[in-house]
Amino acid sequence: MKKTTMADLTLIISTMMLALIAGLFYSYSCSVNPGLNQLGDSEYIAAMQAINKAILNPLFFLSFMGTLLFFPVSLFFNFTAWDSPKFLLLLAAFILYACGTFGVTIFGNVPLNDTLAAFPLKNASIEEISLARKNFEIPWNNLHTIRTIASVISLLLVIISLTIQSKTTELITP
Repeated sequence: MKKTTMADLTLIISTMMLALIAGLFYSYSCSVNPGLNQLGDSEYIAAMQAINKAILNPLFFLSFMGTLLFFPVSLFFNFTAWDSPKFLLLLAAFILYACGTFGVTIFGNVPLNDTLAAFPLKNASIEEISLARKNFEIPWNNLHTIRTIASVISLLLVIISLTIQSKTTELITP
């Protein structure tokens, strides 16, 4: 049996955190968004305001921020050569996560969430509520689709990298 190395351990942790985020975004796309789509404007805004508040918790931040912070550590320990297929797949996965998932969330979804959080639902007219939903829902869902696809492809790249044996970890066959 192969001894677990720091390269293995950091890759396992990074992969788990990435899988949690990809799964969260994927499941949101498959269940939450279609459910929210069926709500009226006031109910939609109230639900999104509540969801956006609830997601700000330690478990979410551990996986969302942890992936961004821990993945470079994994890259460091898994570096063997600049042209190593495994390293290049992991590097591509990290760049895709950093830009397509983390970046899109921070610079796209979060500002929309902040705008919606500040919307005075209880004092707004029906027209204002309808406009607020229109200004939020389509852009937010488009950005969510981008970050979901980015996180799933990033995870796929990591999984593919796990099938590649580096020269230093090739299995010895009898």
